Order: sequence, then C-alpha cells, then structure tokens
Amino acid sequence: MCGIAGVLERKSGVVDRWMLQRMVSALSHRGPDGQGIHIDREIGLGHTRLSIIDLAGGKQPMSNPEGTIWIAFNGEIFNYIELRAGLVNRGWCFTTKSDTEVILRLYEERGEDCVHELNGQWAFAIWDTRQNKLFLSRDRMGVRPLFYAITADRLMFASEIKALFAGSTDLDRRIDLEALDQIFTFWVTLPPRTAFKGISQLPPGHSMIVHEGVTRIVKYWQPSYEPEGTEDSPSVVKILTEELLSLLQDATRIRLRSDVPVGAYLSGGIDSSLITALIQRAHKGALRTFSVAFDDAEFDESSYQQQASAFLNTDHKQIRCSYQDIGEVFPEVVWHAEQPILRTAPAPLFRLSSLVHESGFKVVLTGEGADEILGGYDIFMEAKIRRFWAANPNSRRRPLLLKKLYPYMQNLQTQSGEYLRSFFHVTESNQQSPFFSHLPRWQLTSMLKVFFSQDVRSQLASHDVYRDVQAALPPEYAGWPHFCQAEYLETAYLLPGYILSSQGDRMAMAHSIEGRYPFLDHRIVKFAGQLSPSLKMKVLNQKFLLKHAAEGLIPPEIVRRPKQPYRAPDGKSFFQPNALPYVEELLSLDKIIGAGIFDPSAVSALVKKFKAGRAIGVKDNMALVGILSTQLLTESFVDRFHPGARISWSNSATNCAISS
Repeated sequence: MCGIAGVLERKSGVVDRWMLQRMVSALSHRGPDGQGIHIDREIGLGHTRLSIIDLAGGKQPMSNPEGTIWIAFNGEIFNYIELRAGLVNRGWCFTTKSDTEVILRLYEERGEDCVHELNGQWAFAIWDTRQNKLFLSRDRMGVRPLFYAITADRLMFASEIKALFAGSTDLDRRIDLEALDQIFTFWVTLPPRTAFKGISQLPPGHSMIVHEGVTRIVKYWQPSYEPEGTEDSPSVVKILTEELLSLLQDATRIRLRSDVPVGAYLSGGIDSSLITALIQRAHKGALRTFSVAFDDAEFDESSYQQQASAFLNTDHKQIRCSYQDIGEVFPEVVWHAEQPILRTAPAPLFRLSSLVHESGFKVVLTGEGADEILGGYDIFMEAKIRRFWAANPNSRRRPLLLKKLYPYMQNLQTQSGEYLRSFFHVTESNQQSPFFSHLPRWQLTSMLKVFFSQDVRSQLASHDVYRDVQAALPPEYAGWPHFCQAEYLETAYLLPGYILSSQGDRMAMAHSIEGRYPFLDHRIVKFAGQLSPSLKMKVLNQKFLLKHAAEGLIPPEIVRRPKQPYRAPDGKSFFQPNALPYVEELLSLDKIIGAGIFDPSAVSALVKKFKAGRAIGVKDNMALVGILSTQLLTESFVDRFHPGARISWSNSATNCAISS
C-alpha cells in the first residue's frame, strides 16, 4: 500500500524533478517507508512506499529487467502468487517476490487486458517506452483512489488531490459548485467529477490510456445483476450458503498474504465478526482486533465488540471517542477526505487507524461491502416497505413499519401518516422513478441547499443532479429488479465515493494503514449479483444468506441482533461543552461571507440553534457538518494551501497556522 504520482509533459517534453518531488512528498503519510522517482524525458513516475510484501525487493518505481516498462503501483494484488506461478510456467522470469513485478510481467504478456486477471485493490501507472504509452488503471470497486488533471502542457496524476496541488501552481484551486450540488444530494460526486474544478478521478473499474497524443478512458468492469430466480428452499439455501462461505474463506485467506502482521476491525456486527472468524480459521497465533467505542451510549456498540472478541478469542483493543475527540480531529479528517462530508462518521475511524498504527500494525481486514452486495442496508428495507405501503396507500398500519425501521430518528416518530407519505414518496408516480429507493434520502439531503448563498443558487439554477446520475447509469439498469437497482446505486456511488474513501482509504492511509475487504473480492460480488433478491432480504430479514453462513461461527446474539448502522455524534461534537475555536472562526460572519458559498444569516441561525441546544434531527446535523466541512475544505485547499503543509487549528486560539 502506497502513494503514487506522475507527470506526462505534453509540451516541453521534460519533467521538472522538483515538481514531481513535491507531489511525492505530499503523499508521505501513505508511504513512510521509502520514496522513489523515475524520470525519462517526458514521463515522471513517483512513489511513496508502505512496505507490506517483499520488504527488501519491492522498491518502486519498478521496471522490467530490460528497462522498457516502468510501474508505480498503489495497492495489493492478492492472487499474485497464483499469477506468478502461471507466468513462470509460461517462461517469464522474476527478480523480486513482489506483486508489483507480477503486474509488470502480466502487462508484458496481455497488455491492457492484464487487469482482468487481477484480484485485488489497485491504482497503478505503467509507462511503456516501446510504444510511448501511459496506462493508468483503478480497481473494480474503487478501493484505491486515482486523481488526475489535464492542462495544455501536461497530464498529472496522483493518489490524492493535494499532491496535484503541491506539484503545480498552475492548477486553479476552486470548489466545483456542480460537485457541491451533487454532494449535497448524493453525499458524493459522480465520477469523474471531484470537489475541485479541473481535477478528475478515474472511475472504479476503468483504465486510462494515453498514446500518440490521444487520451482514452475505458470501462473494463462494472457491477452486474443477473438474478437466476433461484428458489429459497432449504436445500438451495444450504448449497448457496456453502458456496458463499467457501468464497469468503478464500477471499479472506488470500487477503492475509503479508510480510507484516495483519489485524482486523471488529465492530460488533455480523460482517466484521464473520470476517474475524474466517481469519481465525486461516491465521496462526493470536489475532489482534480493533474497534471504536463511544462515550455516548446511543452510538456505542462496545458490548457486542467485547462479546465477539471473547467468543473468537482475539486480542482486542478499542479507542473511545467523546464529542470533543471527534470535534478536535475533524479538520484533519477533511484535509485527508479532500471533499465536503455530511456526517462525522469518518472521524472515529481516523482515530481508530491511529490506534492501529501505534499498535505496530500496517494491515487490517474489515467487513465493508457486505451491506451493499448482500442486502444489509436499511435503505433496501425502506424501499421494500414503501412499495408495500404504496400498494395500499390508505393503510394506517403499513407506515408504522417505517417508524419501527428508524427508532433513532426522533422527529419521525411523531409525524402523521400524511407527512410520512410525502416524506417517503409513497405515490404511483414516484414508484416509476429509476431512483425510487433513494428519493427520500436524496431529497432530504437536498433540503440542505437552502443554506447555499443566493449567488450559488443562481449559478446552480439550471443544473439538474438527477440528470447527472441518469446519464451515468448503464443501459442494463432499467431491466434489473428494483432491489438490484437500489444495490447498484449504493455499490457504484456511495461505496467508492464515501464508504471506501472518506471512511476508508483516506482515514486509514492518514496513519499509513492498509484496509483489506474480503466481501469486495470480485468473485463474491459476481456471486451476489446472481442471487435472487429474496436470498438477500427474505421479507424484511436482511442479509438472509449471509446470516446462514455465519451460524455457528460467531455468537448467535450477533447473528440475530437488529442492524445498527454505524454512526457518530454530529453537531454536539462541535459545541460540547463549548464551541471549538476553529468552529467559531470558520462559521463566523466574515468567513461565511468571504467563502461566498453559504448564506450568512441562515448559517448564523443554525449556529445559534446548536448553541441553545435546540438543534435536533438529521437535517440540522447534516447541515452543520456539511457547511463546516466545506468551509474547512475552502480554507485548507483554496485560500491557504501550501505545498507539503496543512492548516491546523489550536484549541486555545482562534487563529489557524500553517504546519509541515
């Protein structure tokens, strides 16, 4: 796991070494174990290394023995041992034991199609001197990031946006208002858009080829849903349970390949508990597990974590988060996320990765991905209930299911059936929408745009975010079952854009930690895409097949427990016991007016509401976090960005400072 950076000079034909060095230095947190640069006239490749496999021989950028092909690689190829054996049998020779060299040789053999052979998580750049061709690729699920900027003079790419800004002062560091419109609807930007004008991201499952002055972006994979209509009879469930468990065991086994110790996140839910159990089957010696606990009992799952740890006999460590802990690290969280976020949930994970780092670990396996591919999210259940209600819209009992689904949403519990019908879009016309499953969430989030300034609202008046996502949908989408459409929207957008990014890669790599995700093995994703929706959610029983797979492997109480979505305290984290200094500064009248994104009077009223303890509900909390994170992003990247430095705030003073 590492950071990569690169420059392809389109005009001068000569790479500025110091530009590339600045880019690499900005990624030092991703790879503290070493740095490397290779420059050959118009191409420059840079790398920061987190040593995990072949500690002695895996230095990068790496070339083939002939020096005709060079690679800078961020990630892991988990089936590299099998791929290497096949390549050796076909006559290829190796000088290292690294997975990086396997990619090189596979590229030599198969060219751009090499990605189809890879089981892993990656972002890499290959420079082929024989053809003067640059080949960039990002893994299927979007676990590892890859950003780029194209100007008249050059193409720049890197694992993080800050490296692009550090490399070139020519890039226009401005917030993209249409991206902000998307974030304040979908929580994420739709690739290739990012939060910044002129900065793009390579979408998951895509490659970029630059050859003879032509740039092509090619999709080589996407999530697909072809349910076979399998019966959910006991015999069929037994067969599919065994198949799922076998795939999961193998996905976990190959993700334990490492020359450094491997740990696991143990949240207390079924997903991480099952992965931990499967690790124990293949792992020798004591297994170290890690988790987050909260001082606020509403969010705390530590009792389940301790129960799972005792049952699975792990050496468990946890880090506790108070309101103040979350508020204090939030500027760092936004610095690493590089986009506005609407919830504080990444902050505890930022602190958790710090605990992992301090414990001497570099690699953790986690349970992310199970909810998206195996029917675990409340939004899937919500959509099912809404369709059930719409079949009898005058029913008084059916809307009660929605109140039961969200017991932690206090405002919802007191609302009338008429309000719920409107809020959850239980109408005939809404049922025809391709986004039926997500309309309540997206329209609730869109309500936050009332805080945009009049100027921003004017500029966005003709922008249609729904048209954006409609244009991005694959042609097959319309033919998928409703349940699978909902899964796709989560898997293709929220998963890579937020779960694996703001909560995943960026928080872990802030402390040089690599996360690995067995559920996102592409073989399991394909298997899940062929399952009947009833095997993922039987009536309202979430993750039906996965629960069968987990029986006997983890505590039965965890298999049966109602799903508790991972959440963290939001607004209270910035005002307990008093407003944090940087919050006062960035939400002040002068700063809000200066940034020009939000309406000063609306923000002032929201802040007063929080200070008075009157802020309640999801909308107030998302509004505060969204506004504050956008202000932090503007301050850190637009107004006061310095190469190789970041803005930090003292807890005892309102003035911010530049720190290396």
